[in-house]
Amino acid sequence: MTAATSKRIPALVRALVVDDEPLARARMRTLLADHPEVEIVAECGNGAEAILAIEKHSPELVFLDIQMPELDGFGVIEAVGAERMPMVIFVTAYDEYAVQAFEVHALDYLLKPVERERFAAALERAKARLAAPGSTLTEGSPDRAQFQALLEHLGRRQRRDVRIAIKVDGRLLMLRTAEIDWIEAVDNHARIHVGAEAHLVRDTLTRLEQRLPSSRFLRIHRSTIVNTERVKELQPWFQGDFVVILHDGSRHTSGRSYRQRLQSFIRDAL
Repeated sequence: MTAATSKRIPALVRALVVDDEPLARARMRTLLADHPEVEIVAECGNGAEAILAIEKHSPELVFLDIQMPELDGFGVIEAVGAERMPMVIFVTAYDEYAVQAFEVHALDYLLKPVERERFAAALERAKARLAAPGSTLTEGSPDRAQFQALLEHLGRRQRRDVRIAIKVDGRLLMLRTAEIDWIEAVDNHARIHVGAEAHLVRDTLTRLEQRLPSSRFLRIHRSTIVNTERVKELQPWFQGDFVVILHDGSRHTSGRSYRQRLQSFIRDAL
């Protein structure tokens, strides 16, 4: 054996495997064994683990299962942020609507059970995109625009009414959106108020607003979002603005730029 053939091929692509089924993860390991240029940096059995692993390992590629309990694959993208998400190859059981959405937005996917030839083709396309100019992680995912369009296509704003994943002090909390009272901006962070607890998260109010169901949450000020089901009383303020009083006793003054939204909420409530 020559030095050239005995030399270990360096790993060029760092990959993350995310699937709640152990057998499915084992299948991905088997398929990736044929591709020594890809290194599996971690395996995750749920969406919460995936979010933390993406931040810890900074993979270039994620094989992401769609159907997972608690937090599905789309929830992972929302929590990480479409602009910060690595390249993704979706892995899914047959779902005609989801598959159609992937094709519309030019995102790659694998159907379970994953076939070797189809896997190899998807991986080659991913490697080609990663090798293209402007595909570095520092610039965000090359698929970020498609990710955002996909989430809107699937109507996630209407479906995000159960849980939201937030990172607090290195932990991932799964908050029920119905239990959130209000959210305030704190510099470049946000503080989420849930009953007697308050969680400071490294996220902007605008991105949290996009992740929350618009049917339940209302931005009344550039620094305040309230859960409309927690609104107890509205007191007229100056020039068409209001003081919004919640059931927890907190008081929030609306802002001029968000006056029309609040007025629409009032009209709908009457």
